[in-house]
Amino acid sequence: MRTDNRLRIAVMPGDGIGVEVMDVALAVLDAVEERHGFGIDKVQVPGGALHYRDTGTPLDEAGFVEAERADAVLFGAMGWPEVRYPDGTEIAPQLDLRVRLDLYAGVRPIRAIPGVRPTLADPRAANIDLVVLRESTEGMFVSRGKGEVTPTEARDTQVITRAGTERLSRFAFDLARRRKRDRGTRGEVTLVDKANVFRSFAFMRSVFDEVAREYPDIVARHHYIDAMALDLVRRPWDFDVLPMENLFGDIISDLGAGLIGGMGFAPSADVGDEHALFQPSHGSAPDIAGRGIANPTAMILSVAMMLEWLGDRHREDRYKEAATELQGAVDEVFRGGDVRTFDVGGTTTTTQVARSVIAQVTQRR
Repeated sequence: MRTDNRLRIAVMPGDGIGVEVMDVALAVLDAVEERHGFGIDKVQVPGGALHYRDTGTPLDEAGFVEAERADAVLFGAMGWPEVRYPDGTEIAPQLDLRVRLDLYAGVRPIRAIPGVRPTLADPRAANIDLVVLRESTEGMFVSRGKGEVTPTEARDTQVITRAGTERLSRFAFDLARRRKRDRGTRGEVTLVDKANVFRSFAFMRSVFDEVAREYPDIVARHHYIDAMALDLVRRPWDFDVLPMENLFGDIISDLGAGLIGGMGFAPSADVGDEHALFQPSHGSAPDIAGRGIANPTAMILSVAMMLEWLGDRHREDRYKEAATELQGAVDEVFRGGDVRTFDVGGTTTTTQVARSVIAQVTQRR
């Protein structure tokens, strides 16, 4: 919420490496702010699995209110395998935030970063630049905490609505149109479903096709989820914007991250009509927490996504310019090959990555 021309973000570091990558990402953001002459008030909001262990709540009501009041939410990672709810599920306040703030569009860019060796040997892998667009309020996740469990069977129910599919589809086509205009991408939206088997997906496809007719300048296609899993390994450079159901998006975005070096290079945003949350696609990674080797690139690129969104929302070109410069700084840091994080076989620490990005930011003209 604007105060004296300043923006306010709710900062939720969370658990494990979430705290570590958030610390350095905020240092990068400070450098970006100084260079571009704008100010952002950062309000720390406690939450997560360890917070639940200590207090009995993963994110208290004051935290939700702060997230709702803020211009944006910057989120690290929450969750810890040994800390769970009584029903055996993990602590995941980010899922509650998606529902509370109606963050229906999970935007997960999958873009090859110069200097980071793609997983695929094909030279075309350097051209990977697509977006997994995950519907984040419906699908299988509607059953979270509501599934029926008996001694002999368990049932979870998927829900797909016309309203949910319409707004996700329009978001996808608008995104493809912007990407085509600004980045020269394909101008193509491919719905990923399982419409050959399930009536809910056949319904989703029919609504998607209705919306597609409103965008004659954008190519509309369909792909079954199993074929998409295959083709993202065979030819990921052929895809642009991929909207899909919640659970499918959860899985496919991880596969996509694997194509570009891993989760440490995969930023994300959860966007609604009024609110947005930005976070790396990875989790809290207890196995490497506290060692200073977490890759902060996804967190830093999530900051860039936040700045771009703030620029669009508030019609402030300087935020958008800062976002473009920050992404460019990240690319330059990795382009030469000297910076190589532990997750791709290197030795560059969390802090060293951030310092390199800050150096790029401050020296750019």
